[in-house]
Amino acid sequence: MEEVKLLGALSSPYAHRVIWALKLKGIKYEYVEEDIYNKSDMLLKYNPVHKKVPVLVHGGKPISESAVILEYIEETWPHNPLLPDDPHERAVARFWVKFGEDSFLCCYYFSFIHACESFKSISFNNNLVGFFVTTGEQQVKATKEVKEILGILEEHGLGEKKFFGGNNIGLADLAFGWIACLLETMEEAAGVKVLEANSFPRLQEWIKNFNEIPAIKESLHDRNELLTHFKRRREHFVSSAAS
Repeated sequence: MEEVKLLGALSSPYAHRVIWALKLKGIKYEYVEEDIYNKSDMLLKYNPVHKKVPVLVHGGKPISESAVILEYIEETWPHNPLLPDDPHERAVARFWVKFGEDSFLCCYYFSFIHACESFKSISFNNNLVGFFVTTGEQQVKATKEVKEILGILEEHGLGEKKFFGGNNIGLADLAFGWIACLLETMEEAAGVKVLEANSFPRLQEWIKNFNEIPAIKESLHDRNELLTHFKRRREHFVSSAAS
């Protein structure tokens, strides 16, 4: 089997979804933690266009962008499928993956922020991280908007299903898996609560089901480590906005 390597970062929900896909497929890989403030020559070599994680390197050939990587993994290792056989169901799964991409602003990445002339010029409307990178009235507004997006996921994405695609975990679940594994620590770091059990009971049940999958459970990071990490990132966002 050709060597598989993944360049990722602790703070990257996009890298997490690739890790989960590889583990669900039982693919052995080497993980390389990247410092997104001090990018390695390897990262710049394998992703010279966007210069960000994740990057999957298979047999020396790099693939960038998490949604593209997930499709590549599914096509290269079709066992333990993450997409259903039915064409319509596959299209629905891809719709929710795209919805996840659109509602999770890429400027979460600090490399993007450093490339912006002004942090204040970035719009955080209608995305799932607005509450984390804003303060005051902006944060109140962003929190309300996040809850609206979560409501869409609960009603139209999950419905009464165990997972987004039915009884088995799939690509759409991986796209939103960061909600199950990272959101709580992001909420604590930001001092707000967006995913309330009494408002989103089906999402809460999905989180429980997601985190009970063995391949997911074994890859969960230490909560205290994540909290420390997100507190630092939150401070960075707030100080950047104030400058």
